[in-house]
Amino acid sequence: MRYGFVLPYGDARTAADFAHEAEQAGWDGFFVWESVWGWDAWMMLTAAAMRTERIHLGTMITPLSRMRPWELAGKTVTLDHLSNGRVILAVGLGAIDTGFAEFGEETDRRTRAELLDEGLDIVTGLWQGQPFHYDGKHYHIKETKFYPPPPPVQQPHIPIWVVGAWPKKKSMQRVLRYDGLLPARLDDQGQHVEFTAAHVREMKAFIDAQRIATTPFDIVVEGKTPGADPDRAAEIVRGWAAGGATWWIEALWGELDQPVDLESVRKRLQQGPPRID
Repeated sequence: MRYGFVLPYGDARTAADFAHEAEQAGWDGFFVWESVWGWDAWMMLTAAAMRTERIHLGTMITPLSRMRPWELAGKTVTLDHLSNGRVILAVGLGAIDTGFAEFGEETDRRTRAELLDEGLDIVTGLWQGQPFHYDGKHYHIKETKFYPPPPPVQQPHIPIWVVGAWPKKKSMQRVLRYDGLLPARLDDQGQHVEFTAAHVREMKAFIDAQRIATTPFDIVVEGKTPGADPDRAAEIVRGWAAGGATWWIEALWGELDQPVDLESVRKRLQQGPPRID
C-alpha cells in the first residue's frame, strides 16, 4: 500500500512547503486540486517538484473535458522531466458544481466523456512523439512535424489513473486502457452513491479478468483517517487494502465556499500516513 496526501487549497509556495513536509513525514504522493478558476495546479506541482526528491506528484483530479489536450501533454511531460519521473496524471469527468456552467464549460455528461476519451488519445499520442495527427469527433489535429520535446521519463508513459463509475460498462472499459482506477459508484439516475471495500473488490475482479495490458495497475481510494490514533487509522486503511486498493489518499476536503484551515491540514500531514505494514 502507498499513501498520498491532497492539499485541499493553497498557492504554489504552500504546495512547495507542504510537499516537502509530506516527503519528510513519509507520504508517497502529494496531490493538488485542479480548479476551473484559481491557483494553477501544474505551477503548484512544479513548485513542489523543486522542493522534493522522492514523492510522486499529481492532481485530484484533472477534468480533461475542459482542457486543451496538447497543452496538458506539454505540462505533464515538462513536469515529468523536472521531477525525474514522478508525475501521475489522474483524470475524470470532474464535478460540474465547481464552476463548469459559470465559465461556459461543457456540462453534458456524454459529451464530457467523449472529450475525455479523445483527450487521452491525444495526450498519450503526443507523448509518443511526432509526426502526430488526430481526427476525432471533437478534435482534429493536422500532422505535426516541428521539433517535439523528448518523451516522458516514465515509460511506456506517465501513469494515468482514471475515474471508473461502477458498474457502468463504458466507464470501466476506459479504465482498462490505462494504469489505475479511481473508483466511484453511480445509481440508475447517474448520481454518486457510497461505495465500500466490497465494491472495490468487485471492480478489481472485473479488471483482473478483462485487462490485457501487463503493466502495473493501481486502485486508488481516498478518505480521512485520525492521525492521532494510528491503530484506528490502520484499521480503516486495512479494510480497503483487503479489497484490493493499492493507494490510500488522505483527503481533507472542505466546503467549496468556506476557507480551509491550513494549520489543521498541516498537522494531519505531519502525523504521517496510516500505515498497515
